[in-house]
Amino acid sequence: MPETAALPVNDVHPLLRLWRRAGHHRPRVIYATVMSSLNKVFDVVPELLIGAAVDVVVRDQDSFVASLTGVDDQWRQLVLLAIVNAVVWMLESLTEWAAAMAWRNLAQTVEHELRMDTYGHVQKLELAYFEDQSTGGLMSVINDDVNQLERFLDVGANTIIATFLNVVLVGLVFVLASPLLALVAFLPIPIIIWGSLRYQRRLQPKYAGVRDQVGLLNGMLANNLGGVATIKAFTAEDRESRRIAVESDAYRVANGGAIRLSSAFVPLIRMAILAGFVGGWATLNGSLEVGLFSVLVFMTQRLLWPLTRLGETLDLYQRGMASTRRILDLLDVRPTITPGAVDLPAPVRGEVAFEAVEFAYSDDVPVLHGIDLHIPAGETHAVVGLTGSGKSTIVKLLLRFYDTRSGRVTVDGHDVRELSFTSLRGAIGLVSQDVFLFDGSVAENIAYGRVDASREDIEAAARLAEAHDFIAALPEGYDTVVGERGQRLSGGQRQRLSIARAILRDPAILVLDEATSSVDNETEAAIQRSMETVSKGRTTIVIAHRLSTVRSAHRIHVLEHGRITEEGTHDELVASGGLYAALWRVQTGEHLERPLETYER
Repeated sequence: MPETAALPVNDVHPLLRLWRRAGHHRPRVIYATVMSSLNKVFDVVPELLIGAAVDVVVRDQDSFVASLTGVDDQWRQLVLLAIVNAVVWMLESLTEWAAAMAWRNLAQTVEHELRMDTYGHVQKLELAYFEDQSTGGLMSVINDDVNQLERFLDVGANTIIATFLNVVLVGLVFVLASPLLALVAFLPIPIIIWGSLRYQRRLQPKYAGVRDQVGLLNGMLANNLGGVATIKAFTAEDRESRRIAVESDAYRVANGGAIRLSSAFVPLIRMAILAGFVGGWATLNGSLEVGLFSVLVFMTQRLLWPLTRLGETLDLYQRGMASTRRILDLLDVRPTITPGAVDLPAPVRGEVAFEAVEFAYSDDVPVLHGIDLHIPAGETHAVVGLTGSGKSTIVKLLLRFYDTRSGRVTVDGHDVRELSFTSLRGAIGLVSQDVFLFDGSVAENIAYGRVDASREDIEAAARLAEAHDFIAALPEGYDTVVGERGQRLSGGQRQRLSIARAILRDPAILVLDEATSSVDNETEAAIQRSMETVSKGRTTIVIAHRLSTVRSAHRIHVLEHGRITEEGTHDELVASGGLYAALWRVQTGEHLERPLETYER
């Protein structure tokens, strides 16, 4: 079996990776950028008009407006400025609305698409990947990291554009007004840019650590909520609260380090800006007109406050980029098990064969050794053995959750590696020991494998699984909501629903993986009766610990340390005196003359 692909390392900037990935959104990004740019232009114009109005009041017929328009009357000049100002305000409001709509809709769309892309991608990864990942860690990427990126696109991108244009437009006004003042006043800008880049580099690992810690905390919370019954049974509530407190405090400390660094940015930026402007004003010595002086005063404030908020914007940016990197790194993980292109010819007969199969979950722990197993179509075969002998691995290889190290598994003569997942897994109905029910109605859970099934078909499957009677006794019958993981039902009831779900799918191959290991004797008998009915005419593979459930199998295969050491019917194996016979005597209460382990070969 190939090893699970490690998380890829990509040194390309996450924003560039996102730009390449979301190419179909580039026109929307360009439109939003244009609207933000126009809005900032219209936002600066009122300051110029205020300066022009002051100039009209002070200089009257000699004002800049008079020389530009030829209007000498002071009131007419002011009315003209008022009209222009009203138009500018309307355009500013319109472009602000357009920019906000564009960025927010873009943010929501990208958030939705990335969440669906990551969820869809994760579902295509092989089972081995999930064994190396925590559920909470994946949840933090699919949900929390996607939300962080949405916040940046919603607010941060527009703010960065506005800040950049502020510097450019205000700088242009200063240059036109007084090149000397512009030179002195803008001397701190390179320092600000240099400091911003330095802060970005220092903030990046801080926020990467914050996102990693979120994953750890989410993983522990998800794990504890899933195991709340065990926690209560062992009165471990206080101990688990302390464990959560440790992880939560680690998250607080990780965030605190980033906050201390980002918070120091604003005061330093303010000092640098004010130092430059104080130096600039000192060079004027009253050489500017009053109106132009008013414009520069307003422009100073317009430049100062956005720059002082640059630290907050960088904070949002770094959080968004740390999350973007985690999202795209997850999307870059390539599945090592991919579907084939062949579909099983209809009708599927259900013949299964394992040919010299070798398998290991890791390089140094072999699980199966040279397994040769042939199950003719329509027969019931059982695989039994001690715990850890490799029984459930047989099922995982048949469903192609894993690939063999060597040898092959076939269905109707076709190597499962050549088959599409839809064709292969669609021909198999699985009833496992660990039953998973979704938080929906009984009917929805039974119909999970065949969503177009009618209520009559659902009830027929439930009757075959001997589940109809208890379902009918539920408060709302088939419409009763079972709760998360079916927690409102007993273990035996969940197992019968799982069987009904498999029956409704009408698979050519029915697989029962320890389906009766956690139920009482009465439920086991009911399940056994239903299995005898539904297994007729279809291939049935029973993975069992309780040998009473496999007595009627056409053939029983005994696994010991990953090898098949015995094969035959129940009577043949009991008579042979091997491991199967020893297991049978243990389960029927007979005395063993020697320890069970000594029967292993």
